[in-house]
Amino acid sequence: MSKKKKEEQVEEVVITAPEPVKEKPAKKDSWEIKDRIYFLTGNKSPISLTIPGKHTRKHALLYFDSEQGKQREIRYATNMSSPFADEQNGEVTLGHITFRDGRLDVPASNIALQKLLSLYHPLKNKLYYEYKPAVIAEDEVEELELEIDALNAARTMDIDQAEAIMRVEVGSKVSSMASKEIKRDLLIFARNNPRLFINLANDENVILRNIAIRAVETGIIHLSQDQRTFHWSSNNRKLMNVPFDENPYSAFAAFLKTDEGVEIYKSIDKKLN
Repeated sequence: MSKKKKEEQVEEVVITAPEPVKEKPAKKDSWEIKDRIYFLTGNKSPISLTIPGKHTRKHALLYFDSEQGKQREIRYATNMSSPFADEQNGEVTLGHITFRDGRLDVPASNIALQKLLSLYHPLKNKLYYEYKPAVIAEDEVEELELEIDALNAARTMDIDQAEAIMRVEVGSKVSSMASKEIKRDLLIFARNNPRLFINLANDENVILRNIAIRAVETGIIHLSQDQRTFHWSSNNRKLMNVPFDENPYSAFAAFLKTDEGVEIYKSIDKKLN
């Protein structure tokens, strides 16, 4: 496609701004002078997209200044150093705020546009966002450290807890898995979903729920067909009623932490081991 033909396809898309945002801006002396890059959210990359650059009845560009206690009109004027209309004196030259292929580069010399986009525009973090490599790196480091913590915990975890966590992930299939299979899948799970893994590792109910399931699978206790009552399999003595609308194994796990349940837990654990 020729350059001329591509240019003919470029359209100006005007997005109606939402209600004014109440947000306290950064202090003037904290503003870092540097080039800034902005991207459209959702990985959108239209050839051209223009967002509102001045306040109109259709496109409300107002910013609530908490220090002054009032709404202030914002607009992009290429010959002004402030994005606030009440600070723009004399004749103003209004400019367009246009993203090309989903991206807008604003040089350090254009502080007014940078501040309008980074601090005041109501479409910030809704239609577009400022690209901040340091923040992204910080988030990535946090995720990597979380993954390391999860893998270390999985590597040293005993097989009973590993089985309990994997039962949440793969269900009853874990009962037929060898120890090495459980360990392998546990490490993969910890690597792929470290946050959930750590949450499960710190949840004592996961282990108790696994004990309840194993006790039923091995015939130590029995869950009624309607899943409302647990009994000892040996003498059919009732252990507990499952509260309405609760998962039976979660309810039994909670029961095992009660004064009565502690003794039953010891008995089940002894039979299982």
